[in-house]
Amino acid sequence: MVARKFAAEAVGTFVLVFFAVGSAVFGIQVIGAAGVAFAFGLVLLALAYAIGPVSGCHVNPAVTLGVLLARRISPREAGGYVASQLVGAIVAGAFLKAFVAWGHVTDQTGALGSNGWGKRINGFGAFVLEVLLTALFVLVVLLVTGRATAPGFAGLAIGLALATVHFVGINLTGTSVNPARSIGPALFAGTEAIKQLWLFIVAPLVGAVVAFGVWPLVRADDDVNPPRAESVEAVAEAAKSAAAVPRQG
Repeated sequence: MVARKFAAEAVGTFVLVFFAVGSAVFGIQVIGAAGVAFAFGLVLLALAYAIGPVSGCHVNPAVTLGVLLARRISPREAGGYVASQLVGAIVAGAFLKAFVAWGHVTDQTGALGSNGWGKRINGFGAFVLEVLLTALFVLVVLLVTGRATAPGFAGLAIGLALATVHFVGINLTGTSVNPARSIGPALFAGTEAIKQLWLFIVAPLVGAVVAFGVWPLVRADDDVNPPRAESVEAVAEAAKSAAAVPRQG
């Protein structure tokens, strides 16, 4: 079962990077920045319902870090999740590069959809922006996947949150909020993308920590002091048990 979760994370991250980043690489001049933002949101929305029941649909090391800090996943599983996400993202980046290099498809971003700064925002601004965008996104994930939330609607909220942060950041940094999403294309985009890659690894992880710090202030009472998870299955069982107990008062 654990292997299936890792496979779901690898496939899900591949789909997110290839199709969402691909919407920019292959079509941003047609659909515009808003179209790319919607593509990210819609792809994640679909993935949330497709692989959410299998792995939780993190497809993002920053989300996995937030979930780990919230004690909803074990450190061992978190490591496997991140490794799987990186594999999926790198394979997706290789596919994007293959379409441009061998398929003679025009790269409409000029950088294989990689993240960067310098044209519209400096490095300091890019770092702060990515921290804030990631903090918002991961906070939404933590809140809507809690035990007290309405079942069935988490995927919608998460997809809309990802689209929203892209509306804000896509014209400034290309919007990372996901180290795997940044690493995959950057490895095939050239020296400049690799030089700036560190920011899009560090800032989203910092944002995840910020989200975890804010989460206790705004989470529902039923999510206070959750039991430490030894596995994702343990969290699912705890959630089912909590749902089965009638509320008092």
